[in-house]
Amino acid sequence: MKFVHILLSATILASSSPALRAGESDDLIMKNEAAAFLSNMPENLQHIQSEAIIKAIGGNLSDLEAVRNSRNTPPPLPENVEVRQMTDRLRIYEPKTAGRKPLPALIYLHGGGWTFGSLNSCARFCGAVASGGNIKVIAVDYRLAPENPFPAGLNDCIESLKFVSSRCDSLGIDPDHIAIGGDSSGGNLAIATALAPECKGLLNALILFYPVTKAYTDGSDSWNRFGKGYGLDSEIMETFNRAYLAGESPRNPAVSVALCSDSDLERLPPTLLVAAGHDILRDQGIEFAERLGSRVRRIEFPEACHLFITVAGQEKAFEKAVGLTRQFLEN
Repeated sequence: MKFVHILLSATILASSSPALRAGESDDLIMKNEAAAFLSNMPENLQHIQSEAIIKAIGGNLSDLEAVRNSRNTPPPLPENVEVRQMTDRLRIYEPKTAGRKPLPALIYLHGGGWTFGSLNSCARFCGAVASGGNIKVIAVDYRLAPENPFPAGLNDCIESLKFVSSRCDSLGIDPDHIAIGGDSSGGNLAIATALAPECKGLLNALILFYPVTKAYTDGSDSWNRFGKGYGLDSEIMETFNRAYLAGESPRNPAVSVALCSDSDLERLPPTLLVAAGHDILRDQGIEFAERLGSRVRRIEFPEACHLFITVAGQEKAFEKAVGLTRQFLEN
């Protein structure tokens, strides 16, 4: 019971944030919100989650299921958004004001180290993007490791993109304006899906928030500086990699997308990449963006930390991320 209490306490505490003061800059607001967010996170939460994944790798899933359940509470959604389950794996968020004109679509892949996260954990972001009235968002409930290691989750994402693109007429989606996106490990899956040969020509945009691009310890400045106490510790990141890989080489470009050739990366559509300044994955994202050159719009929130998309508490970073997503997909 103590294990579950710690997990639930983290969820409850992270949902509160300090009031925004008039006149504060966005960076100062993000700094204050990130500090409050991290101070509310139990000190040993990441270790507890890592141990739960290790037990699951060994066949005991009970603690990992508690972690998953702690992040599976449906959030309140905007009143102007209609939500429906399309299939067992796909949930669509549609603006109620949408007419008959086909709209752009964003296929969204939640984060959670390939081992937890759900349709509910990314629902707040999906609903917020759809509430702008001009974009439909489809979230994917892909299979999770360690029960389903690479390439199971990736295959689900690829099949989901193919499914949506083949049904644009019935879904009211503009086939020339389909994007895929994700945060953290979801960003990794979004890149790998966009690079899959069977998805060639299906996408016109890629949306990435602090993506994993290397499924191994990268030894970068951000890895060393922010590897403990900033929302994603190096201990659990290494455990995520172990669970997802399950013996697969971390040098496989479908896993560590940073290892893709320049010619492969040239096939990616125009990309929005948003990094958090105080994040272990910051340098991975920056390096990846630099390789994309003029085809990427790179934004860094210098005072934000990991998790601002899927865990409430860093409201200014979340709000700006939603606005950037809408702007990028609507233009």
